[in-house]
Amino acid sequence: MRDEGVRDLVKQKYGQAALRVTAGETSCCGSPAQGGCDPITSNLYGIAETAELPREAVAASLGCGNPTALAELRPGETVLDLGSGGGIDVLLSARRVGPAGKAYGLDMTDEMLALARENQRKAGVTNVEFLKGEIEHIPLPADSVDVIISNCVINLSADKDAVLAEAFRVLRPGGRFAVSDVVVRGEVPSEIRRSVELWIGCVAGALEESEYRAKLAKAGFVGVDVEPTRVYTAESARDHLVGAGLSAEAIASIDGKFISAFVRARKPLL
Repeated sequence: MRDEGVRDLVKQKYGQAALRVTAGETSCCGSPAQGGCDPITSNLYGIAETAELPREAVAASLGCGNPTALAELRPGETVLDLGSGGGIDVLLSARRVGPAGKAYGLDMTDEMLALARENQRKAGVTNVEFLKGEIEHIPLPADSVDVIISNCVINLSADKDAVLAEAFRVLRPGGRFAVSDVVVRGEVPSEIRRSVELWIGCVAGALEESEYRAKLAKAGFVGVDVEPTRVYTAESARDHLVGAGLSAEAIASIDGKFISAFVRARKPLL
């Protein structure tokens, strides 16, 4: 699928998710019969983290991790969330960096931006700004942020090299790349991979771990590390995969190969 086709599909799916949340429903893209949103998006945030956030910010979360808990954000830092959705990670980041810091959220979907801004209003958070744009073309100047986070969004881009190059550009020297994303470990037949990725998210295009590492290095990053946070088992996806017509042997072959991971890297000081 061409870049434009992927982008339009992502906009459509996530726009629909935002509208469901606004209507008081779940943001989940799949039905319970298809495996629903679990185990991908469930139980990512502690009650203490979300207690002061609007219900809609929590309900709109379609991530696969909790980058704000892992990024070691410091007071006074400037943070950018790529694909910020309903704003949960931006609002949590704003709390961590404090009034002297700033948290930006970047999203291309009008419905999600409207939801995020309303969540910001309800939360009463002032050190936040939501920007409209694509993660392949970040509307911020070079060397302007300390930390880039993202929650299961980079896998949705059809041009990951552009995303990583832009992330490198806007980070200050010594800045940190700290994202949650879906990663593949090892070879997976294409027909099985497509079915699993449909189960994992609304749209997915997860990189194999070695390819992710190589693309980060190509963009200029150093200190690359990929830390699994959740490993998806064949059993947890069984109902979906059986429904997709896959054999028991095919289902067993993907066990443990799809993971949610915390991907770290940094921009060199020089």
